[in-house]
Amino acid sequence: MLGFANGGGLAEFAVAKANLIVIRPLEVSAAEGAGIPSYGLIAHQALTDSASLKLDGTEEPTNILITNASKIVGINAIQLAKLGNAHVTATCAPEHIDLAKSLGADEVVDQTTPDGQALKSPSGKKYDIVIHCGEPTSWSTFEPHLASNGKIFDVKPTLDSIKAYALKKLTFSKKQLIPVLLSCKAKNMDFLVKLAKEGKVKIVIDSKYSLSNPKEAWAKNAENKNFGKIILEP
Repeated sequence: MLGFANGGGLAEFAVAKANLIVIRPLEVSAAEGAGIPSYGLIAHQALTDSASLKLDGTEEPTNILITNASKIVGINAIQLAKLGNAHVTATCAPEHIDLAKSLGADEVVDQTTPDGQALKSPSGKKYDIVIHCGEPTSWSTFEPHLASNGKIFDVKPTLDSIKAYALKKLTFSKKQLIPVLLSCKAKNMDFLVKLAKEGKVKIVIDSKYSLSNPKEAWAKNAENKNFGKIILEP
């Protein structure tokens, strides 16, 4: 994992901190390994460190909503949540509904429909946990669908979501919106690598491009239609 402040990884060689490096087993390809940071890390952090979900299958049944689940954080969050014995409702683009189901989502809602925009569960379930990976959404949209102590974990926090977090804290509300800021930990990355090695989590790769011609990869990324990681290879 490279620190954001130190630049990116579009190079043949890169320097990373020793405490943010883990060994890649042979069972995990180089492309799959490159697909783990940083979106896998923030999905893991949101579910475990923030939402306190256990990923060993011993958790009590939990209803989880993952918004914009066709993006990379959501892809990881679906798979990790299912390891935690959760019932997962996902919203995503219509062309990605089948893929979201294949990753384990129990219910998938087209996010372009009225029900998708309203974040309604097809089965009428109230959400204990929301992993919000989508665009800014009002509290009034979330609130009717939250369980009595439901929590929203926003992995793309904005000033408005931070204000909502402070307001809910001040009013001692059991329903809360909590910003999630990535805190890179090698132990979390190692955990994800082991899951990939064991086949418990699939690293979804949208496309691969040559390192000598990164413009094509950037153009693909700019389309904002990818399902999975865009990988550059030598």
